[in-house]
Amino acid sequence: MAVQSNGNGSSDSHVKVPQIKFTKLFINGEFVDSVSGKTFETIDPRNGEVIAEIAEGGKEDVDLAVKAAREAFDHGPWPRLPGSERRKIMMKFADLIDENTQELATLDAIDAGKLFYLCKIMDIPGAAETIRYYAGAADKIHGETLKMSTALQGYTLHEPIGVVGHIIPWNFPSQMFAMKVGPALAAGCTMVVKPAEQTPLSALYYAHLAKLAGIPDGVLNVVTGFGQTAGAAISSHMDIDMVSFTGSTEVGRLVMQAAATSNLKPVCLELGGKSPILIFDDADVDKVTELALQGTLFNKGEICVAGSRIFVQEGIYDKFLIKLKQKVKNWVVGDPFDPTSHQGPQVDKKQYDRILSYIEHGKKEGATLFHGGKPCDGKGYYIEPTIFTDVTDEMTIAKEEIFGPVMSVFKFKTVEEAIKRANATKYGLAAGVMTNNINIANTVARSIRAGAIWINCYFAFDRDSPYGGYKMSGFGRDMGMDGLKKYLAVKAVATPIYNSPWL
Repeated sequence: MAVQSNGNGSSDSHVKVPQIKFTKLFINGEFVDSVSGKTFETIDPRNGEVIAEIAEGGKEDVDLAVKAAREAFDHGPWPRLPGSERRKIMMKFADLIDENTQELATLDAIDAGKLFYLCKIMDIPGAAETIRYYAGAADKIHGETLKMSTALQGYTLHEPIGVVGHIIPWNFPSQMFAMKVGPALAAGCTMVVKPAEQTPLSALYYAHLAKLAGIPDGVLNVVTGFGQTAGAAISSHMDIDMVSFTGSTEVGRLVMQAAATSNLKPVCLELGGKSPILIFDDADVDKVTELALQGTLFNKGEICVAGSRIFVQEGIYDKFLIKLKQKVKNWVVGDPFDPTSHQGPQVDKKQYDRILSYIEHGKKEGATLFHGGKPCDGKGYYIEPTIFTDVTDEMTIAKEEIFGPVMSVFKFKTVEEAIKRANATKYGLAAGVMTNNINIANTVARSIRAGAIWINCYFAFDRDSPYGGYKMSGFGRDMGMDGLKKYLAVKAVATPIYNSPWL
């Protein structure tokens, strides 16, 4: 395995880290200091150095942002615009994102440690396309005509739910921003966005582009800060009508509690995962080994649907491990600006230490360290891709979400055993099924309790496909038209038919 953790970005000389333009809160169409005047440091995980000082928003700042969003919703033009007009403005917003792809990709690379070339070809264009997808839905929001059983005629209206709070994670800052902001804008909502404290830079840049696109003041507000202050204030705010949160199950509980004890606002929670990949004897070993490797290590393992539990049927188990060893040796951990890198640094020191502690748990509890298991030399928060074998279902690394480049490999005999063990988790976000037997594929897909099942593929995300979890992976859905519906309230309207013989 090659390691190139020089941490200075010099490996790709044509990429110039831009001057950081936006570091203040974005409230009511303006960049402003926090009420307290406090700031916090956002850190470059390639080397642990400070990128910029960011305004630290707190409860008072959330109050100001919500006030602006409330005014924009109750009296402003955005909810009252024809859907076709919202669509035009959102399309301009998407075009501006495309025009600034290089800078946005660089911001996510230095802030989150994400691979620059993937941000440039996937994350940022994907964010723009998500905005366009929902822009196309803005003028297609319709209710239904009701054939009522009594002497009434009725219909339903689908109306914007109101002021929305978005709390987004640090692992996909651009795509998560678009996944939440896009449908809320299309529905006619106004909003307050709190990006993760680890990755505030791109969200502030998107706010700037939204204003340039013509989104009215107060519709999109961004409050940077910490979860226990700014995030908590959003979750408990009496004048926020709905909260959409993506993050850990532990924090999701707090968000739900705060929403319930304030104004009983609805919440959409996309939470943790411990996703299984089930590989059956008839699968192509070379192909599924690559899928398993990518399914675990993509984005440094910092992805909630990471296939961190790999179940391999006993007939190909040994062959799978041989192939896995060959492939992981060529996995390059290095500077995210180096186009040869497969994996950059973990997002911050806290996550880096957390992953290393889980690796130690695995070793102490008796799992066999098959590959990796150590931090890389040099600056930055780089960790070797780590693979454990001889893992039992009761071990900590088999039960808890690690959110890092750590894979556990298990052996199984029968379909029934695979299903039972795959379901033996508190989470239910996604699963992979690798087989050429259609009966096995259909049986397993219907039996695993998870929100997404990917057959002979993995990370099969699409804007048309709803995404969310079962069990303690949360509830509600992002993406697809399900991702729009949660920002709409359904109102039933009835009118009596006065000439009816039933009156």
